[in-house]
Amino acid sequence: MRRAAVLGLGAHRPAHREGNELIAERTDSSDQWIRERSGIVTRGIAGDDESVVDMAVAAGGKALAAAGIGPEDVDLVVVATCTLTHAVPGAAATVASALGTGGSGAFDLVAACAGFTYGVGLAADSVRGGSASNVLVIGSERFTSILDPYDRGTAFLFGDGAGAAVVGLSDQDGIGPVVWSSDGDQADVLRTESYPPVLRMEGRAVYRWATTSVPDMARRAVEAAGLELSDLAAFVPHQANLRITDSLVRSMKLPPSVVVARDVVDSGNTSAASVPLALCRLVEQGQVRRGDPVLLLGFGAGLTAAGQVVRCP
Repeated sequence: MRRAAVLGLGAHRPAHREGNELIAERTDSSDQWIRERSGIVTRGIAGDDESVVDMAVAAGGKALAAAGIGPEDVDLVVVATCTLTHAVPGAAATVASALGTGGSGAFDLVAACAGFTYGVGLAADSVRGGSASNVLVIGSERFTSILDPYDRGTAFLFGDGAGAAVVGLSDQDGIGPVVWSSDGDQADVLRTESYPPVLRMEGRAVYRWATTSVPDMARRAVEAAGLELSDLAAFVPHQANLRITDSLVRSMKLPPSVVVARDVVDSGNTSAASVPLALCRLVEQGQVRRGDPVLLLGFGAGLTAAGQVVRCP
């Protein structure tokens, strides 16, 4: 029986950082107001040479190097993003060519903040089913392309960046069953409007959904992996807002032994990129080790959510 695991991770964080002060001036708020509502202190802002594709290529290349495979070994490239400002073409085929995968399969996945965890689930199934041996899954977002810098409800929340993972054949299964859900009745609470697209959000509705519906799905993902919450080494939720993360931890009654990713403080909400970026940071800081079970959980616009337990590469 074919088994799948995460073989390597990669991250791209823009060099330019933006603190709360300038945003506070534009939105008639304050650094304290922003920190109290989101926990965010700073976020990455993409430069002119850091498009969704550029950042995806950078993160994807690092993931391939970490996995110890060449681009020619990649059978499929999946790019999760919701911040392209055009519908056609998508990002994935361009990313695949830039990396030199030699004509691999490629497609975009639009599930917003749950895009990466949806992608990992699909990649694992592709490897187990024999459609691919190595799948590169990338979350890449450039929110500065779709934000209204004067919108008090969104301007302070989002940042830019990309994170990636190689999902491939392994001697042991390192990716648990994916658990996913959607609620299209609330699709309008987080959406883009007009052209060029501009992001709009009903923050209270998103907060209420995330804090009431997502904890149960997290528990089901851990159960599907045959584990207890106390077995986890770390919890990496979508980095939407520090208040949401802390509420999830309380609702799930996570034991103190479980490390909780709080990358949102320094990166802001990077949507599909947030889970891989946060996981990369835990690995880089030595807070998780090879083989540790980590719960990944993405949730956001759609409304969509997906999660699974993975073993750290």
